[in-house]
Amino acid sequence: MKTDLTDTTSSKINKALVLGRRAIGTPAVGMVLTLVIVTDEENAYDALKAANEASREHPSRTLVVIKRVSRSPRDRSKARLDAEVRLGADASTGETVVLRLYGEVGDHAQSVVLPLLLPDAPVVVWWPVNAPTDPAKDPLGALAQRRVTDTYASEQPIHELTARADAYTPGDTDLAWTRITPWRSMLAAALDQVVCEVTSAEVEGEEFNPSVELLAMWLAERLKIPVRRSKSSGPGLTSVRMETSSGPIVLDRPDGSLATLSIQGQPDRAVALKRRDTAELIAEELRRLDPDDTYATALRFGLERLDEEAAVTAPDLDVETAAEPAPEAAAESAAPAAKPGAKPAAKKAPAKKAAAK
Repeated sequence: MKTDLTDTTSSKINKALVLGRRAIGTPAVGMVLTLVIVTDEENAYDALKAANEASREHPSRTLVVIKRVSRSPRDRSKARLDAEVRLGADASTGETVVLRLYGEVGDHAQSVVLPLLLPDAPVVVWWPVNAPTDPAKDPLGALAQRRVTDTYASEQPIHELTARADAYTPGDTDLAWTRITPWRSMLAAALDQVVCEVTSAEVEGEEFNPSVELLAMWLAERLKIPVRRSKSSGPGLTSVRMETSSGPIVLDRPDGSLATLSIQGQPDRAVALKRRDTAELIAEELRRLDPDDTYATALRFGLERLDEEAAVTAPDLDVETAAEPAPEAAAESAAPAAKPGAKPAAKKAPAKKAAAK
């Protein structure tokens, strides 16, 4: 059941929800939370589709906030609210209200959303794209217990991670972190099978993927080891290698669906580790609405700190040439001691450059 409301108000939308529930024979409200999706017209369809699939596990009232930009100055000066109310089969197991805000009302979206929130129910705000730098200080984010962003959808994902760490507030989370939940579970299970000491690790994944950085920071913070990152053609995360006192532990997923777990002294095992879609990620985030302390600790570890520790264990590419120095190198060795000091700085430069990407 769909109801279109043009140039409407929040009270009229609430009335349409009540009348719609009576018309389809479900006068009671069986929703467990309110999910507010803040997006643009381009990404609204995909975000709403994912929310509807997640509502099968978490029945919710979904409010889609779309701020429309008028072309002419005259239209931009006019404030208008259009709404589309969906109930029954058109809204999966919950209720959906699509709000399109025109003109100055777009700057006061919280005033439109506040009367539509379910009473005595948690609120989750999700920005599929164009998330604010500080979600907790956003007018809509201030209404929520959980604030979900996705740094993978930003133009500069790695820089966005640093901004998220500086502005972190309990209740913030990131779908880039949710994507690595199966990886974290599998690596923890692998370490439970052997008695060893982990000395270093390497995380491999496609470039500009914040999940690679988050997994590397999680390993470095939890195991207190240096972690290196390397690029691959993807898709997503492709491999994690941990060097231990009992031999290497490798989790490799070259095709994005099936992974191979290799432990020294044990046969290789195939592990289902497929890339999950957005609906599964949102459903996972809605299962628990308390602050994610593990995410906060990994995020605050710091990309710069990760670079410095990785640079310490960087392989020496000049070992062979150092064993047989050329005549020119022998002559330069008599120069002032500034030359040997410049070599470690050259090793750290690639790690810094990788973080900037």
